Amino acid sequence: MLAKLKYAVVGGVAAAVMAGAMLVAPVSAQETFSESHIAAAKAAINATRAAETFDNILPDVAEQTRTLFIRSNPAMSAEIDVVVNEVALQMVSRRGELDQVIYEVWARRFTEAELKQIAEFYNTEAGKKLAGLGGELSALSIGAAKQWGDVIATDMVAIAREQLAKMQAQ
Repeated sequence: MLAKLKYAVVGGVAAAVMAGAMLVAPVSAQETFSESHIAAAKAAINATRAAETFDNILPDVAEQTRTLFIRSNPAMSAEIDVVVNEVALQMVSRRGELDQVIYEVWARRFTEAELKQIAEFYNTEAGKKLAGLGGELSALSIGAAKQWGDVIATDMVAIAREQLAKMQAQ
């Protein structure tokens, strides 16, 4: 049963990787970037801390894999834990594959000069502060937008209800 599960997991992961590769490959095949353009993208990404968003992918995938195998064979949970941890550690070196794709995504959307300007700003005190607070600012902004939307929705319903009542009364 564990062997069947292994092939199902590998097949699912392989399908996801192939789908992702199909989305990226045609564009990558059409464009090439100079080393300095990629270096500028890397500098901008590092300065903005944009790639940190993806730091949890490998641990999350390892946890999902661990859970998947343990559900099918709880008696082997200790062995599964050891194997999944070993495999996850082996895959750490593959992070560069993701980074390269991200560099190309940025290089495709920004000129080398723009990337240098971005990196320059994010290496200032204000830029470093913005990069450090980016996630928090996004979460707080999303929360504020949701709260505002809830208030607007309540007000809209109340006003529409009032106006409809007036129309029915006429």
